[in-house]
Amino acid sequence: MDVIDELIANNVGFAASLPARHLDVRPSRQLAVVTCMDSRLDVFAALALRDGEAHILRNAGGVITDDVIRSLAVSQRRLGTRAVMLIHHSDCGMQALTDDGFRAELQDATGVAPAFAIESFADVDADVRQSILRVRRSPFLPHTDTVRGFVYDVDTHLLREVEVAEQSGSS
Repeated sequence: MDVIDELIANNVGFAASLPARHLDVRPSRQLAVVTCMDSRLDVFAALALRDGEAHILRNAGGVITDDVIRSLAVSQRRLGTRAVMLIHHSDCGMQALTDDGFRAELQDATGVAPAFAIESFADVDADVRQSILRVRRSPFLPHTDTVRGFVYDVDTHLLREVEVAEQSGSS
């Protein structure tokens, strides 16, 4: 049995343990959370969220990419979210690589340079600030009043807010 077969078996037990119910597709807290894909972050447990309360968008680094903006646009315009919470974290793997180095590694391995941005960063607080500004400045998002950013400490499991003053210029 491979790991995926094991997880499918786990799902059968999980589904059997739940009462029959149907959750609304619209998150009850009108919240979207953008965070890293890091396996140490259990977003539902860390924020005491329950199923149906928030959209959770994850990628390497919790980066605000065009695809994240696309998902947030759907979330806000069609599914009723209004608040955006950004969560980066300490000891992130995206801090351990560089854009040029990883791009070269991918090109060496495949013979093709990736079309996507790597979005590595050295300073997690600066990256949170950049992410907040990218969300706030997106013309596709109608609700940018409540956009807040945080750093999750993977050792203490506590959130620390990172604030940013709106400034002119591009992000």
